[in-house]
Amino acid sequence: MLVDFEVLPDNARIWIYQCSRSFSADELVEVKKSLEQFLSQWTAHGSNLQAGYQIRYNRFIVIGLDQQMASASGCSIDASVHFIQALEQKYKVDLLDKMNVSYKQGEYVAYKNLKDFKKMAKERAVSKNTIVFNNLVNTKLEYMEHWEVPASESWHAHFM
Repeated sequence: MLVDFEVLPDNARIWIYQCSRSFSADELVEVKKSLEQFLSQWTAHGSNLQAGYQIRYNRFIVIGLDQQMASASGCSIDASVHFIQALEQKYKVDLLDKMNVSYKQGEYVAYKNLKDFKKMAKERAVSKNTIVFNNLVNTKLEYMEHWEVPASESWHAHFM
């Protein structure tokens, strides 16, 4: 069952998919429609899952699930991954590769593979103060408080 992301509890489970590029305005309309359709029908063992989403910076898809109502099962998680893979194919983007890093350069969101990000850190092109996106957060509260953070406050710190 689709719900407004804002009403999800702080302990809602979160999945963040970072896109290798920004979605266009037209693509965003389609992606939102697809997300709403998928989340409206998302179930686990026949129980509706209470889930919401956000799209941030035109490139991050954030799905939240209220596990107090029903938890995601292996099959329902597989269904969500297949949904994301379908978006990857349709829009020719990468959403599932966790070995890429997104960070801010002013108001611009940059996207690099981990090897290039490490090299940039070594060359001091990025620093411990660079705002990075910690896509490993697990709950809505962690997402709200620890998603956009200085590199020194995330797993990126060991590259600095």
